[in-house]
Amino acid sequence: MSSSPQPTWPDQHKACLALAFDLDGPTGDAMLNGSIWRKPEYFGFGGYGPYRALPRILDVLDEYQIPTTFFVPAWVVENWPKQCQAIVERGHEVAYHGYKHESFYALTLDQQKDVMNKSREVFWKHLNIRAEGFRTPSGDWRAETPAMLVEAGVTYSSSMRGDDRPYLVKVPGYETPLVEIPGRWEMDDYASLAYTRAPDFPSGLDRTASYALTLDNWCREYDGAMNEGLCLTTLFHPKITGKPGRILLLEKLFEHMRQRDDVWFATCRDVAQWWLKEHHHG
Repeated sequence: MSSSPQPTWPDQHKACLALAFDLDGPTGDAMLNGSIWRKPEYFGFGGYGPYRALPRILDVLDEYQIPTTFFVPAWVVENWPKQCQAIVERGHEVAYHGYKHESFYALTLDQQKDVMNKSREVFWKHLNIRAEGFRTPSGDWRAETPAMLVEAGVTYSSSMRGDDRPYLVKVPGYETPLVEIPGRWEMDDYASLAYTRAPDFPSGLDRTASYALTLDNWCREYDGAMNEGLCLTTLFHPKITGKPGRILLLEKLFEHMRQRDDVWFATCRDVAQWWLKEHHHG
């Protein structure tokens, strides 16, 4: 058990779950370097996320009444606007995730600003929202990124890995800090369920983990975090866990999560607002 003070949560809840999906679609390295247009199978794999998997996931979220944050590259919003509008219409949060899933660490400050400005324009045009959240696609950023995010109207990030509680990031030139809601690689479905044909190592072994073992892992991570009164967020992807067999895995996970009545289920935006109110007294 950690000796650090246990966080407090609204309405005397013991712990917090901030369920989150990265709706990447076909964005990412293959799109950024152009190889996706020479290898359309990847486009189909990615496009399955917003086109087929997302509606299935939204239905399950309705069933278990779990408010959720979707981090969405603006290119996906442009190309699947109706699907992304459905996220907002059904009461969930949509937040920034780059334009084409860029590595922000590899971008200059001006390039980062261009990505954020374009993302803001796309979100306003197609979703009529000004998002408050951001998750860097690459899990890292440059020293000047937090100030750039605050300038763009962002109040929280879910990008780092250094804690299992939210924390405040001081931003030079701004009185109000940026809230960071760190994620965990253990709660990334890519690590267990993304099928890859290359590299074929070890030779002859399937590169998809057992669904039963994956569910057990996720339930243990959830139980451990909730027992310690922490905030757990996820890095799930509709194109990975939104398939017919895997949606059953999600249903079992959500059923397990909902067995507790001492957990605050919240969007990342709600968590950030709460944490700022409780911990920033500047």
